[in-house]
Amino acid sequence: MRKFWKIIIGFLVCGLYGCTLPASRPVAGASGTGERLTYIDLVNRLTDLERLAILPADGEKCAQWSSYDRAAEYNETSDKYINWGANGDGNGVIRSEGDVYIIAEMEGPGCIWRIWSAFPSDGHVKIYLDGRQQPTIDMPFSHYFDGKHAPFNYQSLSYNLPTSDPVWGNGRNLYFPIPYQKSCKITADENWGKYYHINYTTYPKGTILPTFKPDLSAAELAALRRADKILSKCGVDPAGNRSGQVTEKKNVIVAPGQSTEALTLAGPRAITVLKVRMDFKDRQDQMEALRELVLQITWDDQATPAVWCPLGDFFGTAPGVNCYKSLPLGMTKDGFYSFWYMPFAKNARIEIVNDGQKTRKLKFLVTHAPLSHPVEKFGRFHVKWHRDAFLPEREDRSPDWTILTTTGQGRFCGTMLHIWNPSGRWWGEGDEKFFVDGEKFPSTFGTGSEDYFGYAWGSPEHFSRAYHSQTFNLSEHLSAKSRQHASLNRWQIVDNIPFQKSFEGTIEKYIPNDKKTLYACTAYWYLADGGVDPYETVPVQHRIGYWRELPIFKVDGVLEGEDLKVLSISAGDARLQDMTVRRDNWSGNAQLRWNGTKPGDKLELSVPAKKAGRYRLKMRLTKTSDCAVVQLYLNGNALGAPIDLYNDGVVLSDIMDMGVHKFNKGGNTLKIEIVGADKRTKGHYGFGFDYLLLEEIK
Repeated sequence: MRKFWKIIIGFLVCGLYGCTLPASRPVAGASGTGERLTYIDLVNRLTDLERLAILPADGEKCAQWSSYDRAAEYNETSDKYINWGANGDGNGVIRSEGDVYIIAEMEGPGCIWRIWSAFPSDGHVKIYLDGRQQPTIDMPFSHYFDGKHAPFNYQSLSYNLPTSDPVWGNGRNLYFPIPYQKSCKITADENWGKYYHINYTTYPKGTILPTFKPDLSAAELAALRRADKILSKCGVDPAGNRSGQVTEKKNVIVAPGQSTEALTLAGPRAITVLKVRMDFKDRQDQMEALRELVLQITWDDQATPAVWCPLGDFFGTAPGVNCYKSLPLGMTKDGFYSFWYMPFAKNARIEIVNDGQKTRKLKFLVTHAPLSHPVEKFGRFHVKWHRDAFLPEREDRSPDWTILTTTGQGRFCGTMLHIWNPSGRWWGEGDEKFFVDGEKFPSTFGTGSEDYFGYAWGSPEHFSRAYHSQTFNLSEHLSAKSRQHASLNRWQIVDNIPFQKSFEGTIEKYIPNDKKTLYACTAYWYLADGGVDPYETVPVQHRIGYWRELPIFKVDGVLEGEDLKVLSISAGDARLQDMTVRRDNWSGNAQLRWNGTKPGDKLELSVPAKKAGRYRLKMRLTKTSDCAVVQLYLNGNALGAPIDLYNDGVVLSDIMDMGVHKFNKGGNTLKIEIVGADKRTKGHYGFGFDYLLLEEIK
């Protein structure tokens, strides 16, 4: 009897104060799986790629609360989607209670894994767990993401992405387990900010979880430090060496139009490391080879390969080689790596297909190990690449664009999206929507394409994080052959999406294909035997030909504004902006765009002259509704009166004759000063520079 009351009192204490429970084990007599998880168990899942392969228990779900535009609705009576492309995603909440906003409500047992925001402010966000009257966490929303404030003071778990904009930033991310047994409620005070995601897992009834407490034990803190270290130094298998593992190396030569077997492995085992290394002639050769070559992996003599993907895209980026490191995938100067856990029962056959015109040589390294659980517990790893496959047929589902559709039992683990965007239009804003097990309204409903990939505001910066990366962007590669591409990935490791019957993952695509913005997608998921993977192979002409370079309009003899060297800038950011989409012809299909300015700010550019002498200076500037009044100077001398660049719409100015001036050989300084703006610009002071022309006076 005494033992009975000790057990009862122990559970009461845990419920009131939170506690670390013994290591994960089944609970006798409990419904569902009866799994018991400690806080350390949950922390370890931050770096556990093997667990993704274990098929989900009945009742395991992952969903998301977000600030999506609540004008988007599904009407059950009419079976219609209403305002499905609504895009006012900054301030959506569940409801208000007085001056407090309710932004998330969950029933347990569950765990928050990810919190994201584009613009967190100083208003407090409070997390209430298991019905308690006092919040377990109460701090300014901005403190969740700066990596400085306990309990979130880990640089790889709480961070702002790099940004050139000190005001808006570039996406704030928190990956930190916050478990609860019965319930979770999250509130936000006034001035909390704009835009949020909260991703959480709900576990089967009967699962025992600790209630999170900020006062963590020494062992729990050590586990967090270990996870933080692993996530900060991606590029090695987070599991380390496994007992009984074997590493095999193979040099492969594959002729044009041929398929070559790299390795065949006997099971039951799991591939734990897959590395490929090859050489290329140049950047163009990279881009072609990594789409012409296809990686195929077939499990257990199945009729079709579960992995079918252009080689480069499989490793999480396109086009060509773009170096980055994430937890499961990466590209480095030493080759490409994958640490996805890939179990099989009887055999695994790895093949490389060459759909190009050149013989290719590759070096494979494969590590495989015995299974840690019975093979029946595992799904099979699937990776498929496609363009526009299985788009929703219903018109009221527009602008949804399908990432993955599959049926059966499994887990969705993320995607790589390659955007071919020669139009130069902003392709983002599309909300991710994940429909699980036949849902009519998605249990994950996001706020923007860039938000799904963990950043914000269309930033050009490259970044590599454990769970998400922007590996390529047009602003970083300005050659005519590559600046129209963008490539991003997001790996849903702790926030993977379990499904029992079906999964349909979409992301909104606002710009149709006939406007020259095209998507190519690589989806990663696990699927149980008997599940349906409907994807077929894609001919090579549809993998490469669509992103051949469009012709670039060019005015002869001009100096492009975007090519001029920046000598100094007092504020803001000056960079290339693609102008292909515009009706008027910007020379080079681009301009130099200067943003983030105010009156008094100055930008100095170097204007080269081949020889000293007198030249007539002509130029074309951009006129828009957000452009300033500017004063121009050449080598310290004013070029006439201030120029008002306001226009209701985006147009090029007429060719402006700035007079005859003396130029030095080599560098001359053109200074642009913001002196004001038309009142209709509403406080914007932008500047766009197409080109200038020097006509020598004989």
